[in-house]
Amino acid sequence: MFVNPEETLKQLNLAKEMTAIDVGSGSGGWTLPLAKILEDGLVLAVDILEEPLSALQGKARHAGITNVRLVLGDIEQGLPKVASGSCDFALITNVLFQIEDRPSAFKEIARVLKSGGQLLVVDWLPGPGFGPKEGRLPASEVKTLASQANFDFTQELPVELYHYGLVFVKN
Repeated sequence: MFVNPEETLKQLNLAKEMTAIDVGSGSGGWTLPLAKILEDGLVLAVDILEEPLSALQGKARHAGITNVRLVLGDIEQGLPKVASGSCDFALITNVLFQIEDRPSAFKEIARVLKSGGQLLVVDWLPGPGFGPKEGRLPASEVKTLASQANFDFTQELPVELYHYGLVFVKN
């Protein structure tokens, strides 16, 4: 069984009026469940490609979800359309293996998060099985990258066999 976004997000103490950012949102596998939880808030769906964002827009419209804003951008290059300290929660799922400049990505996430904001990282465990063949990061390396970007590790969430879930708070 793969990660269930709804069940994973329920493990966090998310307030319905929060502003969140989903980095590498793709077509919305995590964005839409997050938007349902943050019913009085806003979810910024960030992706480097237009096509998945277009698909996400259609899915949101079909589901009657109106609190998602699409942001075409590259986390490694910075997100000038997202104000510093504007988000309460950040989510990055199954994309770390695609990011070359990981320190810059974590610094940019820290920039857009408020002090005390939470970051959830869900990614592939190293080793054989499903998922990408190369570029997987062990949880220990993610903890180091997050620490270097001014995050404190708070907990590991049980997600499923092939993934880890790590929660951090921005200092």
